[in-house]
Amino acid sequence: MANTNGKAATSLPEKISAKANPEASEATEIAGNILYHAKYSPHFSPLKFGPEQALYATAESLRDRLIQLWNETYVHFNKVDPKQTYYLSMEYLQGRALTNAIGNLNLQGPYADALRKLGYELEEIAEQEKDAALGNGGLGRLASCFLDSMATLNLPAWGYGLRYRHGLFKQLISQKGQEEIPEDWLEKFSPWEIVRHDVVFPVRFFGSVEINPDGSRKWVGGDVVQALAYDVPIPGYNTKNTISLRLWEAKARAEDLDLFQFNEGEYELAAQLHSRAQQICTVLYPGDATENGKLLRLKQQFFLCSASLQDIISRFHERSTTEGSRKWSDFPSKVAVQMNDTHPTLAIPELMRLLMDENGLGWDEAWDVTSRTVAYTNHTVLPEALEKWSQSLMWKLLPRHMEIITEIDKRFVKTIRDTRVDLENKISSLSILDNNPQKPVVRMANLCVVSSHTVNGVAQLHSDILKAELFADYVSIWPNKFQNKTNGITPRRWLRFCSPELSDIITKWLKTDKWITDLDLLTGLRQFADNEELQSEWASAKTANKKRLAQYIERVTGVSIDPTSLFDIQVKRIHEYKRQLMNILGVIYRFKKLKEMKPEERKKTVPRTVMIGGKAFATYTNAKRIVKLVNDVGDVVNSDPEVNEYLKVVFVPNYNVTVAEMLIPGSELSQHISTAGMEASGTSNMKFALNGCLIIGTLDGANVEIREEVGEENFFLFGATADQVPRLRKEREDGLFKPDPRFDEAKQFVKSGVFGSYDYGPLLDSLEGNTGFGRGDYFLVGYDFPSYMDAQAKVDEAYKDRKGWLKMSILSTAGSGKFSSDRTIAQYAKEIWNIEACPVP
Repeated sequence: MANTNGKAATSLPEKISAKANPEASEATEIAGNILYHAKYSPHFSPLKFGPEQALYATAESLRDRLIQLWNETYVHFNKVDPKQTYYLSMEYLQGRALTNAIGNLNLQGPYADALRKLGYELEEIAEQEKDAALGNGGLGRLASCFLDSMATLNLPAWGYGLRYRHGLFKQLISQKGQEEIPEDWLEKFSPWEIVRHDVVFPVRFFGSVEINPDGSRKWVGGDVVQALAYDVPIPGYNTKNTISLRLWEAKARAEDLDLFQFNEGEYELAAQLHSRAQQICTVLYPGDATENGKLLRLKQQFFLCSASLQDIISRFHERSTTEGSRKWSDFPSKVAVQMNDTHPTLAIPELMRLLMDENGLGWDEAWDVTSRTVAYTNHTVLPEALEKWSQSLMWKLLPRHMEIITEIDKRFVKTIRDTRVDLENKISSLSILDNNPQKPVVRMANLCVVSSHTVNGVAQLHSDILKAELFADYVSIWPNKFQNKTNGITPRRWLRFCSPELSDIITKWLKTDKWITDLDLLTGLRQFADNEELQSEWASAKTANKKRLAQYIERVTGVSIDPTSLFDIQVKRIHEYKRQLMNILGVIYRFKKLKEMKPEERKKTVPRTVMIGGKAFATYTNAKRIVKLVNDVGDVVNSDPEVNEYLKVVFVPNYNVTVAEMLIPGSELSQHISTAGMEASGTSNMKFALNGCLIIGTLDGANVEIREEVGEENFFLFGATADQVPRLRKEREDGLFKPDPRFDEAKQFVKSGVFGSYDYGPLLDSLEGNTGFGRGDYFLVGYDFPSYMDAQAKVDEAYKDRKGWLKMSILSTAGSGKFSSDRTIAQYAKEIWNIEACPVP
């Protein structure tokens, strides 16, 4: 009953026998195992076998193999007892798991054949899977790339996160602009996760601190919720090692329901704790404009840290019980905890509390263990993103932790006063507690720096800025504490699986597929960059990807785009510092000039399709105005018969990993145009470069290193440099800025009402004036606009030279070897975590 007529199979095939076979690796066996799950792990009415049923049965068939590999890995780690890394992150942007797992286990062919026997194409079934909604932007995607590399490098490591039921939000685009609705990835269930009913830990909020007669302290009372573990297996590429992303779900116990109140009709009162527990993992980054919102975010952060550390300590205890000789001083030689940004900072006081209050250590011993165990990755220099929590809120929710933080701060300040008299006048900025009477706060980044054995930035420029500016005084105290670890991306998901045509060409010309785990081998393409045969194959792979992308764009937006036009893409979180506003103002200027041209002049221009995508945070008004402007410009441009042959503008809705896997291989020019010094690294820039896409960008984040690797002549550079930015802002304040006429022309065109009646005044006001809140063009869009437009003119010229462009594209891929997350993680393992590979035999 092969599905040859395009109709979906709807009932279970009878020719293949349903047979459990977790180790199946041949197509008929796999088909039998899939059918076994359709029949005996049922989630739907019997006899149904539509595409959705086929997805779940296929995923469960593959999960059998993953569980087997996971168990073998777990047993092996237990036997060898290596030092292990525990990666704490509030976000993981995993994307779809089916094609990634099949690819990493090298089962693409057998699974595709098995599904054909059952009447389906693998691509069709993979399309049914929803992205796991556990993250938002680069921070979460980086964490997921890191897990892939940890597994592939056979490292003993775990990820810890939260199991958000509704993610950040699903983005809808309407006449109003962006609208947010809850993600529904768990509406049915996730076939990948394995609930561990035996892994449950209590997590307390509020309450008070009791002092015992011996002077020891204990946190009591308040609310206690339960953290239940769900494991998601993470297979490495071409290895047996399969590690785990452990996600915590918050629950209340049966006895927390007040049955008396319930029977009295006081239903909400009776189930108060159940309701409060459920809120913790409802959404990622709940709005924090209200006191309740702030409390919920803080609860989420503590819930992640407490559950994860209790789990880590219980494992350490298990080994101590079996071996009998392990001391607490051995803890840092067996455990590395990495905090991904400041969100998991509460791991520091929580580890101190668990060691002192639950395990009887004294302060000095607990501090020694903690400060040798935890390390901190900084991801931002933006002041608003460096977390500061109200002291009163912290005392209310976490009274014992505030005692510990206060003591850490007191001891740190004393050390400075005793040993660094020269820093006496800097204590108010170096201390963890900011005791400003107007707004006393806890500075989480300061707590991380003081308590961690290592602090790292995520690109060379970013790490340099951290050392020279943000953390300069700390560097003078601990010069060896600070490192750089330039971010990376997994070449499996971001080239091998998302662009099979291009990767097959690379394998053919390099005469090996070893580049998939040794990305530096891509430099071997440089010698062929001028080869006409390679250029021709490269162009046809790009064209196939562009056609696939064009079909996708028409399906989701209704806009028809020309695959022969230059595909120009900017996809990332919508934020003023990322300057999507500069991009769209450039497009507006281009549109105006096209309108002014005679038809024969237009024919000489390079047709371009500009795609912009990304989510604006629900309460970030200016970012949402930018989304609205892009859509309004698209509506006008795309329906203009004089111009729409030469320019199209598309806002790609609900940007996520799966959308990125479609956009990035089809892109030819990618915009990474943040104000210099503001983007810590960026990782989408690496994904685009790896796929042979050329970058137009500023000297910001990892752009600096990408340009060094791919060659200056293969990068369209513009804009102020990070060291010029403070002076330029000062000149703007002093009224010395003179705008380029093109910049004024683009703004006036918006104000003229060409793009509709929506009031863009407040958005454009951010570019006006010299100072003041929301004014004065803080992100230097006006200053960089002329050099941006000049760089775009160079893009048009370069694109006219097809051979030259293809050569640049090949050299872009050839120079991307440094940006593998395998390289990044190998450096973390050796230089921060001190862990070694532990391959399953």
